[in-house]
Amino acid sequence: MVSKKKLAKLAASVGAIVFGVAATQAVVNADTVYTVKSGDTLSSISYKFNKNNSLVNEIAQKNSIKDINKIYVGQRLIIKSDGEIQPASSQTTTQNSNNTNDSQQVSTSTVSGSEAAAKAWIANRESGGNYGATNGQYIGKYQLLASYLNGDYSAANQERVADQYVASRYGSWTAAQQHWMANGWY
Repeated sequence: MVSKKKLAKLAASVGAIVFGVAATQAVVNADTVYTVKSGDTLSSISYKFNKNNSLVNEIAQKNSIKDINKIYVGQRLIIKSDGEIQPASSQTTTQNSNNTNDSQQVSTSTVSGSEAAAKAWIANRESGGNYGATNGQYIGKYQLLASYLNGDYSAANQERVADQYVASRYGSWTAAQQHWMANGWY
């Protein structure tokens, strides 16, 4: 026969084990930047993230899509991986665990201060800061057209070409960031 003292000790041990297991089962959900592909619809995108199309109107609303029947190839949508939708903002973070290589993360940019912060913000949204990222015809950390890079996909060339592109199109990285925040692309 087991004494009450031994039984209490056993119950405390089991409780500690159960609590330890429960405490280690935390789930972390990160936002996802989903790039629209040919053939995608809001319904199919909703299904990819939520296994049903119940998020269509929410995705449209949170990503400022006026007509749920009109999305465009290359358009980027912010979708919380737990199925909740969150609009793009300076507080939104994305994770990119594919093809990260620390040696490729060296920046040779000449911008600093708020310009560097805006540039980093755009790079994070476009590729998770990954020089090796590809999306169809878009290449690298800043998702530039392959033709802009002229076959040179090095980090130094990506930085140089991105700086030139932004200077000629927007005048500054902060203006490019404002455009991205308003439109979901730069």
